Amino acid sequence: MPSFSRRVWQLVLLLFPSTVAAEESSLLDGWHDVWLFRFLINMLGYSTIIIPGYLLISYFKRTNYIETGSGICYPLIKTCVFGSETKTGLLDDVSVTSRNEGDSGSSVRQAVKLVFCAAGLQASYLTWGVLQERVMTRSYGATTTETEGERFKDSQFLVFMNRILALTVSGLWCILFKQPRHGAPMYKYSFASLSNILSSWCQYEALKYISFPTQVLAKASKVIPVMLMGKIVSRKSYEYWEYFTAMLISVGVSMFLLSSTTSKHPSTVTTFSGIVILVGYIVFDSFTSNWQDNLFKYKMSSVQMMFGVNLFSCLFTVGSLLEQGAFFDSLAFMTRHSEFAFHAVLLSVCSACGQLFIFYTINQFGAAVFTIIMTLRQAIAILLSCFLYGHAVTLVGGFGVAVVFLALFLRVYARSRMKSGRRAAQPLAQKV
Repeated sequence: MPSFSRRVWQLVLLLFPSTVAAEESSLLDGWHDVWLFRFLINMLGYSTIIIPGYLLISYFKRTNYIETGSGICYPLIKTCVFGSETKTGLLDDVSVTSRNEGDSGSSVRQAVKLVFCAAGLQASYLTWGVLQERVMTRSYGATTTETEGERFKDSQFLVFMNRILALTVSGLWCILFKQPRHGAPMYKYSFASLSNILSSWCQYEALKYISFPTQVLAKASKVIPVMLMGKIVSRKSYEYWEYFTAMLISVGVSMFLLSSTTSKHPSTVTTFSGIVILVGYIVFDSFTSNWQDNLFKYKMSSVQMMFGVNLFSCLFTVGSLLEQGAFFDSLAFMTRHSEFAFHAVLLSVCSACGQLFIFYTINQFGAAVFTIIMTLRQAIAILLSCFLYGHAVTLVGGFGVAVVFLALFLRVYARSRMKSGRRAAQPLAQKV
């Protein structure tokens, strides 16, 4: 049993030694199977890093260290706590220039680039999705049909594996290719990092309680909570077509969920815990994207963002895993099951490559083309999962899936038409 969990339990034993000691082992095992308990234990592990970091940052700001500090640690503290005042290096202009240069090239070259981007995104994230379901819903080490084998249960270790490789790739990219001058205080990445870890943990953990097609469809319908949050928090206004497509998405998701039937495999069952974890994923993921948008005011590159977020993600996850004793337990599982080790490494490779393909696609073709490619990927992922793992989808459920993706394509089309209309209106305004 993880050492951190045992230390928490020992505090209970000190208070109630006579009534609890006899059932210590069985209760610990039972509690550790509850996802909420694992979530709270992870949060306690993160707090051992967050709280000291918060106190140090508050101290340096309160004492005005940037004006009075000196010594060998000054540059490091300045970078982590205060950052640079410079907010230059307009990346938006660079991205537009890159796309314009691409437009002036041959159409064949652009078509090859588009096929390359689409193939890279589909291969990376379809493989990632299939492996994700394999790791979280199937056993390892079962030699015969009668033996059950052993399941891997620690979602946090998979998050760490993904982040450590992404950190390495983004770090090498920053070294090999010229990047804008970095101005953001490093500690600000920790907010997006923490929410990103929690959203990834929820994504893995949810597969224990819901089917993969349900998860993909829920991720595709994130536009609804994003619009609600924008309306309530930021008081944003939306066009009529945005409300219409959001309504279509909600109808399609409802049709799919209400018509889902339980097949022979338990992973197709949608439970209340799975829905709660999915809601947590959507909330954490929405915060991550909003906070990253806020950080981009420093005009950093996407790869610099990738490096900063993954740096803190590795720090949080490895600290929590070591405190719980789960890090070495997971490594032991990898040594016992070489197939799992291969799957975990391949998951990390697909995740890191997928992020690089995202940056390159948006840079070359813009967000609209990228959204279309990823929407197609989600639809193919549902079909592939149903084919490989035998998920049952009724005719009404299939129609609901079609409604959701039709709504997503309508959003992309309407948004691109609006942007082209604004670009066409700008020269007219200048002539007037």
